[in-house]
Amino acid sequence: MAAAIAAAADDSIVYKLSALLEEVRPSAAALRAASEAADAVAGLVKRIPTQQATHEAVAGFVRDLGLAGEKLAFTFRPPEVVRVAGSHAAGGAVARPDVSADLLVRLPKECFHEKDFLNHRYHAKRCLYLHVIEKSLRSSPLIQKISWSTFLDEARKPILHYFTVAAKEIAELPGFYVRIIPTASFLFNVSKMNLSTRNNVRAYTKDGINLPTPKYNCSILEDMFLEENVEFISSSVADWKALQEALVLLKVWARQRTSIYTHDCLNGYLISAILVFLTVDSAGSMINRSMTSRQIFRVVMKFLATSKMWTKGLVIQPTKKRTITKEDMVCFLKTFDVVICDVSGHVNLASRMTKSAFIELQDEAACALNCLDKCKDGGFEELFMTKVDLGAKFDSCLRINLKGNLKITTSSFCLDDLAWRKLEKDVQSLLQQGLTDRTKMIRVLWRSTPSEWNIMDAIKFRKFWGEKAELRRFKDGTIAESTVWESESWEKHTIIKKIADHVLTKHLSLQKEDLIHVVDQLDFCLLVGGQDPVSSSGALFEAFDSLAKKLRLLGDVPLKISTVQPLDPAFRHTSVFPPEPHPLAYEKRSSQRLPNFTATCMQSLEVMIQLEGSGNWPLDPIAMEKTKSAFLLKMGESLEDQGMFVTASEDEVNVLTSGYSFLLKIFHERGLLLQKRDGDGKAQNVPSEDKELFLRSQHSSMINGLHGRYQVYGPVVRLAKRWISAHLFSSFISEEAVELLVAYLFLKPYPFNVPSSRVAGFLRFLRLLSSFDWTFSPMIIDINNDFNLKDEKEINENFMLCRKSYEQNPHDIEPAMFLATSYDKASEAWTRHSPSKPVLKRMASYAKSSAELLTNLIIQGQSGQYTWECVFRTPLSNYDAVVLLHQEKLCRPHQVLFPAETPNGKLVICGKPCKDFHPYMPLNKGVVKSLHDSREKILVNFDPTTYFLRDLKSAFPKTFKLWYDSIGGDAIGLTWENSKKRGRDEADETMLDPASILKEVGNVGKGLVRGVYLLKAPKLQ
Repeated sequence: MAAAIAAAADDSIVYKLSALLEEVRPSAAALRAASEAADAVAGLVKRIPTQQATHEAVAGFVRDLGLAGEKLAFTFRPPEVVRVAGSHAAGGAVARPDVSADLLVRLPKECFHEKDFLNHRYHAKRCLYLHVIEKSLRSSPLIQKISWSTFLDEARKPILHYFTVAAKEIAELPGFYVRIIPTASFLFNVSKMNLSTRNNVRAYTKDGINLPTPKYNCSILEDMFLEENVEFISSSVADWKALQEALVLLKVWARQRTSIYTHDCLNGYLISAILVFLTVDSAGSMINRSMTSRQIFRVVMKFLATSKMWTKGLVIQPTKKRTITKEDMVCFLKTFDVVICDVSGHVNLASRMTKSAFIELQDEAACALNCLDKCKDGGFEELFMTKVDLGAKFDSCLRINLKGNLKITTSSFCLDDLAWRKLEKDVQSLLQQGLTDRTKMIRVLWRSTPSEWNIMDAIKFRKFWGEKAELRRFKDGTIAESTVWESESWEKHTIIKKIADHVLTKHLSLQKEDLIHVVDQLDFCLLVGGQDPVSSSGALFEAFDSLAKKLRLLGDVPLKISTVQPLDPAFRHTSVFPPEPHPLAYEKRSSQRLPNFTATCMQSLEVMIQLEGSGNWPLDPIAMEKTKSAFLLKMGESLEDQGMFVTASEDEVNVLTSGYSFLLKIFHERGLLLQKRDGDGKAQNVPSEDKELFLRSQHSSMINGLHGRYQVYGPVVRLAKRWISAHLFSSFISEEAVELLVAYLFLKPYPFNVPSSRVAGFLRFLRLLSSFDWTFSPMIIDINNDFNLKDEKEINENFMLCRKSYEQNPHDIEPAMFLATSYDKASEAWTRHSPSKPVLKRMASYAKSSAELLTNLIIQGQSGQYTWECVFRTPLSNYDAVVLLHQEKLCRPHQVLFPAETPNGKLVICGKPCKDFHPYMPLNKGVVKSLHDSREKILVNFDPTTYFLRDLKSAFPKTFKLWYDSIGGDAIGLTWENSKKRGRDEADETMLDPASILKEVGNVGKGLVRGVYLLKAPKLQ
């Protein structure tokens, strides 16, 4: 059975990979047309007449190279060799969307002098030669457009892009163009380009001594051996189908990861070189012709992630033809961060790759291996279909504005390397020193000064940190140089921002306004009065511990209390606004100083109690609930005798202590199994409170454990819940469901690493909500790694059972959001009836829009009307009717994110605020007669909006859907129910006079409702 399942899964992967290859590879006809277009451009280039070329045509480029006044004129001669190269020459290795064809143009030796390799003269003449080609071909009827670009992002090596007049077959390749890339075969003496000793840019000196120019020399050597390398790679790939397919898969994988498919890491050329290296004997022939493309892909990922050969440098030359010596390799390794020596033995193909980029490449490859082994369908979705962009991948994004910066304006455009590449390294180095082991990708180890002082290290430390460095004595008696970054507990996530700002402004002469660090831009929606209420969580946990201890010590309760467990989200760090201490909720003997005003309403935190075992519990469900109430009342009396304030009724007992209110509930395992008899004497399961308590208890325990593993989990959940509420989805998805959605991100983060910042985690939540295949896939949240194959089979069977109705009615399936956990394998706990499929579709649409906006904000920053606040603003125009509430009559008006604006609709009814309720009560001595009277006015678990919604649902059960913000909203959206779902009489009434219904809505909420607006009448069905 297991073998059959594995075979079926394998077939599925092979099918998906085949479909992907078919999708991204152009047809044979399109490739032929592209090749013909490239040949046509090649013919045009070969026919350019001999003419005089003068540097005035590229004066700006020459000036930037520092060659103003130099004699660079030469007689242009057409190239003798023009050949198609790249993927188009390597058979079927072209992968959309990059379908350009490379045309290598060999520069004639007659156009250059023997010493033109000095001082960028070669680069200047190279550009001038291209200019003549561009000028000569611009008027050709075959050419639609010409543009300039650079070779592998090296600004001193421009290339030309020729967009040809589109043939019918090339229409399949939108954006197709021909890249003209100059080569310099046989142009200069290779011995003049020694990487470790030769200085070929005379201005590159230090203290009057010429320094070697390895990057500059490699730039010219690259052009000299480009044809030879391209020929070797193309011939290796040309007749090897599986290798071609693997190359396409690798390109798709790399292009989905924008931070490694870039100037200092991977490109198609380098991917091809690495792939070919693994086929030669110097690499141990890791890839052979018996392998499939899928197997080759795995080999490459494993090599990138784990091979120790990188430390010795890679050599593409076959062993028998090797000309490179050990001394040459030592030179390469000293000069460059990563070494891939080409087939000639003279060029490092990875000369542009930086150490940090290589570390990230290894990290991505290791993540890919995890996806291959742990994800569904061999990680197909995660590896090839999911965009891994900067905003979602990195926990912190910092944009630096260098316009007008002295480091740029006073430096040469390029000496050995380009000026901006050097500055890039400076920024990298500063952040490495400043952030030390706070970051994963940089991986720098920095230790405090040891007891045996190294005075030179101490001096360096002080020089680097400046005024932030200070001498401190630590608890172990050590005295050391250190830096202190003071911040509140809820602001610790901003320390990285403070460090980066300090080191960059100090060492790069930047202003703080030039640094835009994406760290805390979303914090505004979690703050109250400029502070995060999580700062008082310590007091909350102390209050609960004190109550739990007193409950366990109660001696006058018939059964001993064995377990006390908090169930409220505040105790698992996922409450958007954890309650803050209330000044009237302290013990009678408290000397707590009172403020002038305090909140009238108080949220009670649910606590589950378990008693020791006893066989005397009644079997009747009603009798059991009565017994529980008696126990709770007795507990309340005992706690009241100890100085606590208790409000009790038959339904609930609330204990006010240490500034908080706790709602006590008793759980009994027997309640899970109780049955009652109906009128016919048949036994029925009772939907008991014990079942709900059990589920919430299991959920709380698991989420608490998850938060212990991932500290940023809580803030991400809080942002997710705030977003859900801000867009008025509170009626349709429970807090527990949101917590499970975010948990899935941390348990199955692929193709990313686990998020370590709230912004990155929140962005991924939005993308998950918008892109997950809810119709055909269950979401399995295995927090403690409890599931085995049997469990997963059970979950899938439960899922398929609830999807049987899809073919008959695809618009009405339950649950639309299937969340499976170890305590709920059938998704009955949190999403059984809600959200419905239409609501989930709407939620996904909102999430997609918010994710796109948030991504742009992270990468590009705020612009015009699009601000960070817009992520949480919801358009009221998307509802059929809108009810506005008096903000001053909400129980927590300070939590309203954005006061609702008047919608563009017909005002049906408006109302005045009631005078009987106010969210704040005065406590100054002139108003308050006694603290007892004030405590009597506290409204525990009272929320006017909640009661208003309950009354509306009772009065209009099938007339409309209600959309509201449970955290802090003063607007309620209404959408008319489909008349097919309502009774005929009710439907007729609605269609005849929607205004009268909305007037009744206003009357139900009299005193709370500010106005009711009709935006759209019900549609006739």
